[in-house]
Amino acid sequence: MIMKLNALQAGFNLDHIVLESPYPNNLARFYKEIIMMEFVKKNKNEFICEGKNRKIILKKGKKNTFSYAGFSCRSKKNLDQFKNFILSNNVKLSEFENNHFKRGSFSIIDPDENIISFGIRKKNKNLYKYNLCMPLQHLTLSSKNVEKFQSFYCDLLGFKITDKVVHKNGSLATCFLTSNHEHHTIACFKSDKVGIDHHSYEVGKWENIKILCDHFSKKNVKIIWGPGRHGPGNNLFIFIEDLDKNWLEFSAELEIIHDRKFKEWPHSEKTLNLWGRGILRS
Repeated sequence: MIMKLNALQAGFNLDHIVLESPYPNNLARFYKEIIMMEFVKKNKNEFICEGKNRKIILKKGKKNTFSYAGFSCRSKKNLDQFKNFILSNNVKLSEFENNHFKRGSFSIIDPDENIISFGIRKKNKNLYKYNLCMPLQHLTLSSKNVEKFQSFYCDLLGFKITDKVVHKNGSLATCFLTSNHEHHTIACFKSDKVGIDHHSYEVGKWENIKILCDHFSKKNVKIIWGPGRHGPGNNLFIFIEDLDKNWLEFSAELEIIHDRKFKEWPHSEKTLNLWGRGILRS
């Protein structure tokens, strides 16, 4: 009997994101200094920026363009059983090879042609001087068809839907899905733009949001949204932009999901920010 596990059962964390930039070297310096990724190296055509449990990879290309992302699994056994699960759902594997994982990783292409890889994290012996808890936590994409996005990630890959944001006409504005115990590891906003909306780092507690705000102020980096509190996820947040105007979120106290049914939220400013101004994508 072939054993199968869906994404939630296998257990995946967001491991790395790859962005394109006309000036990847400059952007790498931003992530090193501002996001406290003190180890930066160049590997072929990629600049690899690393911190404790966070990795951003930058490559030459078009501004604000998402290249691919990697989700790491808790074990090789679970990874293989997840692969069996998606193959049984007739999900085609991509020929793309992600060299940032150990051998045995594989990739898929979602309905919006985003490349998503699944694999085992390579061991990293680097010592980092910054000890602030700030792992890369979730990826939020944008799509013209959120329903199709949700169906693919939930029905075919086995991510769990935790919350939905719905327009007055009943159409889907936003979906939040998870591959572990955290409220969401991937999400999608309805938009005329297809690609990345933002990526997020989980800083653990409210006190660390304050520390980061002071850090950004000293570096002359403006907070573009927040502090606030999202409805879905109930997390505290701030947003900044990098040099290419990619959005970065820093989140604290994200909801932990055990076994609850998803919630539906109205498409409104208050859903996006219980405390004040919300930024509506559609």
